[in-house]
Amino acid sequence: MKKSFLSIILLTFGVNAHASFQGAWKIYQSGDKSRYPQLVSELIQEKMYFSAIPFIKEYLATTNRVNDAVVDKILDELISEVGVKQFEVLPSNILEKSNAPTIRYILARKAFRQGKYDQALKYLDKNIEDWNPVKPFALLLEGSIYSVSKREEQATRVFKECVDVAETHIKKEKDKDRLRQLKISRDYCVVGIPRAQFALGKFDAAYSSYLDLEKSSYIWPEILFEEAWNSFYLKDYNRTLGKLVTYKAPVFTYIFNPEIEVLKALSYMELCLWDDSKKTVEDFYTKYEKDNESYKKFIDSMGKDYKQYYSLVKEHSEGKIKNNAILNTALASIARDPAYLELYSSFNAGRDEIERMKSVSNDRLRAVLNENLKESLNMQRNLIGSYIRGQLQLFAAQIVRSFEDMSYIKLEVLSKRKTELYDNVSLTTDAARARGDIAHLRRSDKQYFWTFNGEFWADELGDYVFSLKSECK
Repeated sequence: MKKSFLSIILLTFGVNAHASFQGAWKIYQSGDKSRYPQLVSELIQEKMYFSAIPFIKEYLATTNRVNDAVVDKILDELISEVGVKQFEVLPSNILEKSNAPTIRYILARKAFRQGKYDQALKYLDKNIEDWNPVKPFALLLEGSIYSVSKREEQATRVFKECVDVAETHIKKEKDKDRLRQLKISRDYCVVGIPRAQFALGKFDAAYSSYLDLEKSSYIWPEILFEEAWNSFYLKDYNRTLGKLVTYKAPVFTYIFNPEIEVLKALSYMELCLWDDSKKTVEDFYTKYEKDNESYKKFIDSMGKDYKQYYSLVKEHSEGKIKNNAILNTALASIARDPAYLELYSSFNAGRDEIERMKSVSNDRLRAVLNENLKESLNMQRNLIGSYIRGQLQLFAAQIVRSFEDMSYIKLEVLSKRKTELYDNVSLTTDAARARGDIAHLRRSDKQYFWTFNGEFWADELGDYVFSLKSECK
């Protein structure tokens, strides 16, 4: 009979794969931290992943052994269950003791956030087999590194590889949470290609490549904004406005992006539709000015109490609404954020271990594992809270920047209107203006024209496009 992977590992350490928790207790009681990988393997076998985290962290912090193949396999298996965030908090010099693909991926993420792009690529340079669970995510990271370091050709190549590898993993994956993560990773690789083309100024190519993302994708709503900007650079302002109007759909009320209104006002301005641009600015101030100050004060008042931030999103998901429209939209947006969902899913998986803890007959071992589990779950909750805090602060900064942009647009519109008056150019009234004509439409061979004379798509948020005539002289 073929032995399981964990059985082989446990036998390598000289322990029967069917050993009970008593074996784990003996290892812990011995005080020999060099045997902690064996202890972690037993806990993994019992699906006590979060309870095992402190043991493997302590082992990495105290051992002098480097690149132990057996330990690397244990780390890969554990991290694939609990997520990378639990180990990102460890210093790089401790993580570098392992050559596990998941650890190299974590090290690359840390270097990427620090702007050390070449160092991040070095961590990913060693071969990670295509079958390894971390491979699609490593390719996404590698492509992103090439993109931000202005190596768009390499980025495109890696993103294409990422899509293919992710598809292979998706076909084999049964766990719904991992399947969601894989699909999101694949889709970010899909849009990584037009992003690289956009960075190269290849707006026509990017325009076509963006259409490769399915509307059923979890990330499609956020990518609409990028498509709108791409159309703006193509000077196709009607299509920009069409992309942005999609956000008016009731299903997108959770989207938090004040810059949508900025781009809308800019597009009207480029069409010399001054009244439309001015109204967009005024609507923006009406929507954000009242609640913005209290929103920022609320965030500042919470400091770094990560437990409170965790509770904020949790309570909002349970229907508890705050008396601030900006905060409510921000919390709704975070609750659907892929990174948040991954963290929260891991947290819930960790809490499942509380029930499994009842099967530990040794009272002293159960007390130790309970303490471990509490430590790991508190860490996971704080990681969630820290992420939420970062997102809320990012939203606050976006609002401030959008107010600055809107102030500029408001002044620019006044200036343009003034110039027209001085030049004795007659301002066209709304009544006289032809607000739409299909003659102003542009479309590619990937798009269709629908008149909507009685038609109705109950399940479709089409690619809308305005047909406004420019009034620029």
